[in-house]
Amino acid sequence: MDVCLRDFVMILPVIMAGGSGSRLWPLSRAQYPKQFLPLVGDASMLQDTCARLEGLEHQPPVLICGEDHRFIVAEQLREACVAHGGILLEPAGRNTAPAIALAALHALAKGEDPLLLVLAADHVILDVPAFQASVNQAAVFAEQGKLVTFGIVADAPETGYGYIKRGKNLKAASGSGTSFLVDAFVEKPDRATAEQYLASGQYDWNSGMFLFRASVYLEALKTHQPAIHSACAESMQLASIDTDFIRPDAQTFLACQDDSVDYAVMEKAVLDIEAAAVVVVPMDCGWSDVGSWSALWDVAEKDEQGNALRGDVLLEDSRNCLLQSQSKLVAAVGLDNIIVVETDDAIMVAAKDRVQDVKKIVAQLKQSKRKEALENRKVFRPWGYYDSIDQGERFQAKRIVVKPDGCLSLQMHHHRAEHWIVVSGTAEVTKGEEVFLVSENESTYIPLGTKHRLKNPGAIDLEMIEVQSGSYLGEDDIVRFEDTYGRN
Repeated sequence: MDVCLRDFVMILPVIMAGGSGSRLWPLSRAQYPKQFLPLVGDASMLQDTCARLEGLEHQPPVLICGEDHRFIVAEQLREACVAHGGILLEPAGRNTAPAIALAALHALAKGEDPLLLVLAADHVILDVPAFQASVNQAAVFAEQGKLVTFGIVADAPETGYGYIKRGKNLKAASGSGTSFLVDAFVEKPDRATAEQYLASGQYDWNSGMFLFRASVYLEALKTHQPAIHSACAESMQLASIDTDFIRPDAQTFLACQDDSVDYAVMEKAVLDIEAAAVVVVPMDCGWSDVGSWSALWDVAEKDEQGNALRGDVLLEDSRNCLLQSQSKLVAAVGLDNIIVVETDDAIMVAAKDRVQDVKKIVAQLKQSKRKEALENRKVFRPWGYYDSIDQGERFQAKRIVVKPDGCLSLQMHHHRAEHWIVVSGTAEVTKGEEVFLVSENESTYIPLGTKHRLKNPGAIDLEMIEVQSGSYLGEDDIVRFEDTYGRN
């Protein structure tokens, strides 16, 4: 099957990489959510999203994320050797309608008017050729100025998704495949209604993926939500550029209301019957938004007993379970339809039919101001990562890995001193006015209140153990004087 788009079609993928993924706790957390995790296979979901574009004629994708995730996005693209067309940083989450507007305005500012292929970074698609064929089919309508959405062919009475009701059949107009005018967008139904939708064959799941020309989307947004259009346009006019990152003006963007593309544009455009502007292309491609642990079990490879296993796991007389181990041996006996997920600092056990309530555990963690709601034990930074190995009343031990040419900020601490022991690689250490090298099996001491910096001048990762001691060991006890990555 030839799924490449025609040469004159200029597609710009827009990948939305925001969101916290709280229902996949404890693996997914606010500072490192599910789109950056390898939930299916070895690559992250973001990297898989980029990979499934191969075979389509497209420009380098534009990524949209928050300030806190910018270095994770940049590093994962670098690891996957993915060229990009910019990383747009939302000053705050305002849902999908403003986010897509930022990308459309960014494209038009370059003197182009591409077809925007709007994708989420946290979807699973098992049949990539079918996905690409649907994009090819949708491009015919997007070229005609239509707003195209992709409807997932429903195979179960799912109550967790919105639905799209099919209208007039447009097969003759598309040239290939089946496409329809959208008759209505429907909210998440109850079970009985979902069963009716499935039996009728007229309803698809709303995937949250779209294809439309940048100018067409902006015109529709201006018509139906002029305040959002105005705020986004002003914010991009005042945007600043920092290497890979495009920062819309925060003050004007924060005045923008929170609204999804469905509510702001698509549902209102459907009501204009004469324009017939909204088209749905059914897509049967093994899609999942992996919105829960049970959804991940649905798409995961399973053994003969229906168990999906990842990591160091042993089972006896268990079936239809999902078990994941990150750092310890997990052993289970006599389980049925149970989810068990182990990480460095937490273990979550849930009945498979109750996994939607995991977000209630996250809410309790947030209310108690526990760090497990926000971050994993391993915390990623633009220079590498650190892993908190052990902690007591007046000490903390960390494993620190600094990538080649990575550099921590020039900083000092009011309440702690630090001992650094190099395990592998070479460290360039700034301590007060001194700058010197520390090699494997060597160490140095940073007294409390001393300006210091750590850099990896070598070609391999620098790995070291840091032992902190003092009256307060929080990450907010950092005074930065200089920073390569522009952090405050």
